[in-house]
Amino acid sequence: MNGRIRRIQERRCSASMGLFLFRREWWRGSGRKMEGLKIGLVSTALGFFGFGVGLTVGAVVGYYLFIRTQPSDVEDPKICAHVENDPEFLERILPEIPLWVKYPDYDRVGWLNKFMELMWPYLNEAICKTAIQSVEPIIAEVAAKYKIKSVKFETFTLGSLPPSLHGMKVYVSEENELIMEPSLKWAGNPNIVVVARAYGLRLTVQVVDLQIFALPRLTLKPLVPSFPCFANIYMGLMEKPHVDFGVKLSRADLMAIPGLYIFVQETIKDQVANMFLWPKTLEVPILDVSKALKKPVGILHVKVIRAYELPKKDLFGKSDPYVKLRLSDHKLPSKKTSVKRRNLEPEWNEEFKFVIKDPESQVVELNVYDWEQVGRHEKIGMNVIKLNEVIPNKSSTLTLDLLKGVDIPSENSQGQIVVEVNYKPFKEEDEVEDEIEDEVDHESSEDEVADKEEKTPKSAPPGGGLLIVIIHEGKKLEGKNHINPYARVTFRGEKKKTKHKKHNRDPRWKEEFLFVCEEPPVHDKVLVEVFSKALGIGIHYSKESLGYVTVDLADVVNNKRTNEMYHLIDSKNGQIQVELLWNS
Repeated sequence: MNGRIRRIQERRCSASMGLFLFRREWWRGSGRKMEGLKIGLVSTALGFFGFGVGLTVGAVVGYYLFIRTQPSDVEDPKICAHVENDPEFLERILPEIPLWVKYPDYDRVGWLNKFMELMWPYLNEAICKTAIQSVEPIIAEVAAKYKIKSVKFETFTLGSLPPSLHGMKVYVSEENELIMEPSLKWAGNPNIVVVARAYGLRLTVQVVDLQIFALPRLTLKPLVPSFPCFANIYMGLMEKPHVDFGVKLSRADLMAIPGLYIFVQETIKDQVANMFLWPKTLEVPILDVSKALKKPVGILHVKVIRAYELPKKDLFGKSDPYVKLRLSDHKLPSKKTSVKRRNLEPEWNEEFKFVIKDPESQVVELNVYDWEQVGRHEKIGMNVIKLNEVIPNKSSTLTLDLLKGVDIPSENSQGQIVVEVNYKPFKEEDEVEDEIEDEVDHESSEDEVADKEEKTPKSAPPGGGLLIVIIHEGKKLEGKNHINPYARVTFRGEKKKTKHKKHNRDPRWKEEFLFVCEEPPVHDKVLVEVFSKALGIGIHYSKESLGYVTVDLADVVNNKRTNEMYHLIDSKNGQIQVELLWNS
């Protein structure tokens, strides 16, 4: 019983002790909370007080520093032109100075950049199509060589960012050409994906983030009177270009490989420089030069031999026939044979020469007339010689029926005409060089070759040819009474002259004169005289000489072409540009 009472008392004591400890801990926690609350209230109060004091103090200090103490006599900032600053300062403030700012001979081409920006979507598509058509045959040939099943462009676009030109330099020369040097910078976003399949594998190569900085030289020559007014484009680089791009092979960045990026860049620079670094150029043909310029390509020899069974045209007697020859698409007057009096089967045996510019389309018209002393000459008949049916370098005799018109047969026979034709096309420069090399190879010793070169010009052909004299322009011509200049060309007694230009000290003629030669004019000269034509009548209105120049043709035959600006003799400052060409 006592033991039970003792246990009950111990339990009550334990419960009382636990309640006491709980109450003590609770009061301690409540005390800590009260202390934290007091500290928070004090901190908040001090914060608001400090913000108010700080704002007030800052406003007062700022007022005195920036407003109260501001001087009343403020000087304007110094403004000066960029040219007064040193180059280092300009490079510092303008890291990408356009070339038209640095160099006065470069022109601004902002209008061209605007044009390219508007046209770029269409240019992009056109350039990509042209590039694919040009590159695919080459890729196919290489793929077949290395037994690759196929190589195709999956995607080919130059992106949405067009190239920009930071200036352009234009050169003026005496040649028939236009030279431009644009400064090209292009940071584009192209996407070119090439897919190759070989041995059951599929490999994808992607080119992205292309950057090109280059200084190309574009030469448009020769300038021609047919749209787009130039026959060829020659493209070269004046310095090694900067080329930067990214290459992904099956989505893996190859340029991340250490050392590969620099190696690829330098290799591309060296390869591009070897192909296009000036004076090496890339030629892009636009027009056929011979057709665009209508250059002479050969000489046609026509010999009028005789005519048969001509009809009687005169009332009392026979006919008085003669033949008139005219080359189509030719501005020069027709050529005539002599008149055979009272003859229905005349024999002429007269030879004529025509300079041919387009043998595929040109024809020679043969018109037979009956000469009349009074009145209009009566036409007997005609026919044509089609040059595309004439075999080059082969003499052939043709018997032609005289017709009423081209492909219009006469009701009655008008007779026949017999002619001998021989078309001799000019040799290309490469063919001439090959013949010269062959001749030199067949010589037995160097001494004999040297002796032969001294006696005969290297490129002098054994036969005749065509001398072309082009009078381009005159400069600073001076006359005592008037300036209405024209030029007169004299060669072997034959004289031809240009049109006269009214009141012009710097005339531009651009006129061409042709002289057919039986042999190379190695020892001949061409005389070019400039006169001023009088436009009125009086003592001061006579023809006046403005100067002359004599050109030796030996260099023309040797070099095939010369183009020089000559100072006129008997003129203080006058000059004339003469171009000479020799075709054999």
